[in-house]
Amino acid sequence: MGLDVGDRRVGVAVSDQMGIIAQGRPTLDGSNQQLLLAALGACIKSDGVEEIVVGLPLNMDGTEGPQAAKVLRLAELIKKEFNLPVKMWDERLSTSAVERMMIEADTSRYKRKIKIDKLAAQFILQGYLDSIQRKDDADQ
Repeated sequence: MGLDVGDRRVGVAVSDQMGIIAQGRPTLDGSNQQLLLAALGACIKSDGVEEIVVGLPLNMDGTEGPQAAKVLRLAELIKKEFNLPVKMWDERLSTSAVERMMIEADTSRYKRKIKIDKLAAQFILQGYLDSIQRKDDADQ
């Protein structure tokens, strides 16, 4: 499962069973932590999640800012709550890249706002899945 954590919304994506393709899931309300954890629990159970990848919003120079600190705290909560491995993934520019792709596809501003978090989560998870595949290919 991949997560793009924002202050108000959390984008969610899961991979197929082979761990090749990231697929978006409905965006979750991130404004209430307890409700968010309950919703994540339902997703984890229904999709058989075994590992969670959380996008870490680093500053452009690679340092952690206030948003990264919030995301790291949430990642720790998720790890404790669900007893699953949680990996942090550098998400610098993921939302920007997704927005650029949507603009190039002539997606309206309204539709971009609705879909950006889910697509950013897909982008984060796909990057992670691709890195695992490259590592596996290099090991063979």
